[in-house]
Amino acid sequence: MLRGFGEHGTGRRTPLTAGCAPVVLGAAVMLTAACASGANGETGGHGPPGSAAPPRRTPPVTIEPADGTRGARPDLGVVVTAVRGTLDRVDVRADGASRPVAGRLSADRRSWRARWPLRPGTAYTATTTGEDGRGGRTSATSRFSTLRPSATFRISDVTPARGEIVGVGMPVIVTFDRPITRRAAVERSLELRASRHVRGAWHWTGPRQVVFRPRRFWHARERVSLIAHTAGVRAAPGVYGASGHTTGFQVGRSRVSTVDALRHRMTVRIDGRPVRTVGISAGKGGRRAYTTTSGVHLTMGKGDPVVMSSAWMGVTDKKDPRFYKMKVRHAVQISSSGEYVHSAPWSVRSQGRENVSHGCVNAPPEFAGWFYAGSLRGDVVTVTGTSRPLEWNNGWGYWQLPWSRWVAGSALNRPVTSART
Repeated sequence: MLRGFGEHGTGRRTPLTAGCAPVVLGAAVMLTAACASGANGETGGHGPPGSAAPPRRTPPVTIEPADGTRGARPDLGVVVTAVRGTLDRVDVRADGASRPVAGRLSADRRSWRARWPLRPGTAYTATTTGEDGRGGRTSATSRFSTLRPSATFRISDVTPARGEIVGVGMPVIVTFDRPITRRAAVERSLELRASRHVRGAWHWTGPRQVVFRPRRFWHARERVSLIAHTAGVRAAPGVYGASGHTTGFQVGRSRVSTVDALRHRMTVRIDGRPVRTVGISAGKGGRRAYTTTSGVHLTMGKGDPVVMSSAWMGVTDKKDPRFYKMKVRHAVQISSSGEYVHSAPWSVRSQGRENVSHGCVNAPPEFAGWFYAGSLRGDVVTVTGTSRPLEWNNGWGYWQLPWSRWVAGSALNRPVTSART
């Protein structure tokens, strides 16, 4: 019958150039000639004295950042272009790195781009070989370094935890240590991989948090990885990602429960098969605070015991007849507004007959213990039959948003499909 917040009982890049740049002004002609002359005033075999230097030939391959560049913007990555001919091999790697930078070669083999931003404050070497289009070979090398930013951002938390086994409704919640203004750039750097192709979308819930939700529940026993290529991403003017982040989790069996508040029944299905049905008692209503929310809930955590009190509704005076504070066993949290599925031995007579709780789902002790023991974060608990809908931002009520509205919360305004692991 209790409801309350639980407390566990205890800019564009300009390649560098070398030499003197020819100038059109007449006063600069002598400068140009001087650059072309040898130390003894000879022209170096390029023509008779006083003739103009031959025009520079465009190199068959260009690399940006150019050789010798210092302070290159890491978010611009690396671009290799075959001005003539094609590219055979491109290798870009940080000094001392064992693996090259990931990149993509165009279908016509005339350009290559780094797939992700570079690490800030890092020295790199880019080498390439190819064909010059005239039957010869080409090669080029660029050694450069990226800038050291004055401010950085990092990922401060990812839910679920690394290695965690979760339910089929589990969201992926990424939290940053500072507000993100260039959200599209950051969102684009987040790569999801799964053992099957999964279609979903990111949704920004605030300036420091973005959440991924599949369009439909995860497949049971799916393996999922998040690779955040945030190092070098420009999240705000002068603010770059300090590092990346890699984590992974596994989806367990599918456990989807339904609570019918009108019939006072709760049914649990595992991998689509009904395994338990019991009588329960939901919120007694009469006021909004005592009404269980209807909608798709996710289990967020659990405790045995959990201290529940009337403080959630502002009642702290022990003399107030509405006051309560007690330890509740086998409590599984399903929202941030104080709703749990928990053991309620004091209301066994009402379970299956009437709703008498302050908003929680009161369950028989034996069933509550079983439900608690098998609960994973992200299990689905759908409640029907009440007049109060679950808010999409109440706990992990993300499944309450229609798919189109969920996608609209993406800075890229589009869904994504995971790569295969």
